[in-house]
Amino acid sequence: MKILYHHRTASRDGQAVHIEELIAGLRALGHEVRVVAPVNRNETAMGADVGWVHWLKKTAPRAMYELLELAYSLVAYRALARAVREFAPDVIYERYNLFLLSGLMIKRRFGLPLLLEVNAPLVHERSRFGGLSLVHLARWSEGRVWRGADHVLPVTRVLAGYVSSYGVPDERVTVISNGVNLAHFEAALSTEAAKESLGLSHRLVLGVTGFVRDWHGIDRVIHWMAEPGVPPEVHLLVVGDGPARADLERLAAKCHIAHRVTFTGVVSREKMPSYVAAFDVALQPAVVAYASPLKLFEYLALGKAIIAPRQANLEEVLVDGGNALLFDPEEPNGLGAALGRLVANRDLRDALGAGARRSIHEQALTWLDNAKRVSSLCQHLAGRPDGDEVYRCRGAQ
Repeated sequence: MKILYHHRTASRDGQAVHIEELIAGLRALGHEVRVVAPVNRNETAMGADVGWVHWLKKTAPRAMYELLELAYSLVAYRALARAVREFAPDVIYERYNLFLLSGLMIKRRFGLPLLLEVNAPLVHERSRFGGLSLVHLARWSEGRVWRGADHVLPVTRVLAGYVSSYGVPDERVTVISNGVNLAHFEAALSTEAAKESLGLSHRLVLGVTGFVRDWHGIDRVIHWMAEPGVPPEVHLLVVGDGPARADLERLAAKCHIAHRVTFTGVVSREKMPSYVAAFDVALQPAVVAYASPLKLFEYLALGKAIIAPRQANLEEVLVDGGNALLFDPEEPNGLGAALGRLVANRDLRDALGAGARRSIHEQALTWLDNAKRVSSLCQHLAGRPDGDEVYRCRGAQ
């Protein structure tokens, strides 16, 4: 099939990983994919940082920036219309973004099926975290696009609930989580070799990856490490950077354990497996209620003993005592108790790690698995016989 892939992502982070891996998976299945994006349409630039966009977001009045986001739909519409005429796609696949109406406009103009990937309820998220001025316009545009798509693909069942609240029928919603490309982790070092390469031999490494924010709960890990009775060989490895790093470094110094905490700064995607391989315990201390954390699938792929909060979106993938140790996020000492239990029990760490590794295949959590599900939906919507048996992932709505 010919699939026209549209997104408005201008950053080189987990969003770009999702975009690149799904496109690669669709191409591996034999589909032709053309990308329309706000940066150079050459796929090598896909997801690259666009400095002027970030500058504009920081300097322009919020309402003005939001109107510019809406106006961008016209720019994208022209690019998509040109691509439709040149490429003659069978379907449009769009990564949802707020105030982005162009995919829906093209669907109606050319009569093409539209699949809409939804990674977050952006009206809710931006109102809570980033600020949103034109709330009524944002809510209208979000509902308009979600209801107008032929099929909506949220990344968790929890997020599917947000989609349904806008009046999207259940039969037009299929949950497809994030995934992992196992090939990226095949050459990862053993745990001990990875520790040695980082100067952490003979340490018991607690690890976390990603952009470091103050609500991620890493401060609770540092406080726990400073408690009497915690083995001195326990070391925290934070693979990434972010606005909370300086405060966490000051906290570690205040707790007199700065020598037991390492921040790597930004690490390239290619080098990430070498760092995660060093983890004895992989941490997901906190996460929003609707997300499908990319890091989680990488932890699973490398067979790490995972600690995570017991909440519905994570329990779509994690099983307490099977492939992770879950704690009650409402319990003040829940995380600390889970840490103490895993640090003290090598057999439990090994068992959870083995369960984590099995999960990838048992639950079909690779990007290629996701591409197969998307492929079947595309074929079904385009009226192809091969698409009648739609790939439905866990708990499809």
